[in-house]
Amino acid sequence: MTQRVLAGITVSLDGYYTGPNDRLGSGLGDGGERLHYWVFGGPWTYESGARGEPAPEDKAYLEPTFRTAGAMLVGRTMYDAAGGWGDDPGFGVTAFVLTHRPVETQHKGNTTFEFVTQGLDVALQKARKAAGGKDVLVMGGGDLIRQSLDAGVLDELTLSIAPILLGSGKRLFDGVRRLDLTFDRVEIVASPFVTHLRYQVRR
Repeated sequence: MTQRVLAGITVSLDGYYTGPNDRLGSGLGDGGERLHYWVFGGPWTYESGARGEPAPEDKAYLEPTFRTAGAMLVGRTMYDAAGGWGDDPGFGVTAFVLTHRPVETQHKGNTTFEFVTQGLDVALQKARKAAGGKDVLVMGGGDLIRQSLDAGVLDELTLSIAPILLGSGKRLFDGVRRLDLTFDRVEIVASPFVTHLRYQVRR
């Protein structure tokens, strides 16, 4: 199997991957929970907590992606916003967290978080080696995906389009410098809450 570098992120119809005022404890910003209704199979809020499972169509998209992943890349902002995914994230692989603030390696259940301060190139080298020939999954957030696009290292990008308008927040493609990339559509998966558009990235 050829090792690939994959990325996926959920965006609104007007292109935002967070609502306004994203912060610790509310990483998707004000009203941004609607982006991830598909992840939990229905409405949720930060106040009520997330619960439930993805719809069958969304599981069919998610499960192969995680099954083929041998390592992950995560931005520090996303890691902090997710609260480190608790005591046992269940990823089952090593996640390399890009950060400017050194932190000791953390072991949580079957998941290891290694914090990398030397930038994307070094983190990706580590992730490729740790993946052992399996895919590397760029979890996000948006800044890390933009870096990966500009570096020309992504083989596939999936945009999960939520049928909502956020009006403001953080846009995924703001500031992307690499405009010579071509996106070939590979697959469309529609579910009750979102449409997954999977693209092969050609450089």
